[in-house]
Amino acid sequence: MKVAIVGVSGAVGQEFLRVLDQRNFPMDDLVLFGSSRSAGRVYEFRGKQYTVKELKHNDDFKGIDVAFVSAGAGTSREYEKTITKFGTVMIDNSSAFRMDSDVPLVVPEVNPEDALDRPRSVIANPNCTTIQMVVALKAIEKISHIKRVHVSTYQAASGAGATAMAELVKQYEQLMKGEEPTVEKFAYQLAYNVIPHVDVFMDNGYTKEEMKMYNETRKIMHSDVEVSATCVRVPVMRAHSEATWIETERPISVEEARQAFATGEGLVLMDNPAEKEYPMPLFIADHDPVYVGRIRKDISNPNGLTFWTVSDQIKKGAALNAVQIAEYLLKVGNIK
Repeated sequence: MKVAIVGVSGAVGQEFLRVLDQRNFPMDDLVLFGSSRSAGRVYEFRGKQYTVKELKHNDDFKGIDVAFVSAGAGTSREYEKTITKFGTVMIDNSSAFRMDSDVPLVVPEVNPEDALDRPRSVIANPNCTTIQMVVALKAIEKISHIKRVHVSTYQAASGAGATAMAELVKQYEQLMKGEEPTVEKFAYQLAYNVIPHVDVFMDNGYTKEEMKMYNETRKIMHSDVEVSATCVRVPVMRAHSEATWIETERPISVEEARQAFATGEGLVLMDNPAEKEYPMPLFIADHDPVYVGRIRKDISNPNGLTFWTVSDQIKKGAALNAVQIAEYLLKVGNIK
């Protein structure tokens, strides 16, 4: 098994190294790729030193079984055929291919079998906010079809990359010194603030991030579910939170929902408000599952339910989900 990471120097690329090691992913060789700026950097993995190669249009992917790609949508589109021409399975973390009809969009807890039908040898990793939500939705969908979802996200700085995380830290440092904060990665200062603006605005008034949650959820779940999202950036380092309201075909009791979440794949139930036990990004960062709490009936809708989820954006929202896809393909014997 020969594995490549494209975009290894970024936040998700570095997380790929950690996740592959933590999960003892079986491999015989590792090849690291990056931009011309990253080429020549050396990273350690399982006691060995690996030097980053510059990503070029050549035959470097010959013999590579799976490539985890996190270098941006433009790079993914440009290098798709270079990466896949020798049969490499490209698991792409960007938005480049997610809604292409001939590219599966996969969350292993929800639709792993979709990864088996990949005519272009490309599998898309969904948006981080969508991944977190559909893992929770799947548990409820098993007991009653979900007709409608309203969701408000509370998205960490990590969703905008390593430089955004560094900028948030820098802003606090600058403000403590009475200096003007650096604002480059976000529309406004994020420290001591929340910004109801993630990605670009569309003609319908929603942002691209919010429309991703609509379109990707329907594709992953093979569902006619209607999704309305409001995505908000908050001054948190790396775990996203979501407040979700759902409407199901039949009423679901809180007890049913708790049982569904407690037994749902990839979920951890943390729902004991009397003891102030509920998921929070401060404690969920660097954990694998999606945590669920604050489960209650929607008092405005007899078929409604509302709950709160928290998940590490860099892990389950990105690197971990991609590695789990590869693990599934290995389990069913479907890589080369």
